Amino acid sequence: MNSQNKKKGLVKNGGKGRNKGGALGPGGHCICTKCGTKTPHQQGVKCTTLKCPECGKTMIREELITNKK
Repeated sequence: MNSQNKKKGLVKNGGKGRNKGGALGPGGHCICTKCGTKTPHQQGVKCTTLKCPECGKTMIREELITNKK
């Protein structure tokens, strides 16, 4: 690895990013943290791109909430 890569943040074995780098799989639900509305997760569609059909807040993967507890 050269110093250019270090400056750009391209370090070997760097951080894994969101969700600790692990895909959560095709199943599960998207959930609204404001009102609790659940919708089935659609493979290939990130929950954070969806708005709650009830209140309009951005939805997140249910597993992210339940894994924190």
